[in-house]
Amino acid sequence: MLKTGTTAADFILGDTQGREIRLSDFFGKKNVVLVLMRGFA
Repeated sequence: MLKTGTTAADFILGDTQGREIRLSDFFGKKNVVLVLMRGFA
């Protein structure tokens, strides 16, 4: 379990356009919200 204030590890996810987005792209922003959607199979 992470504690409040712990720095998250950098990672890469693909967006809906197929571009790679890194968590570090948002460094210095106040809040980052991640929404992970599961595909329908």
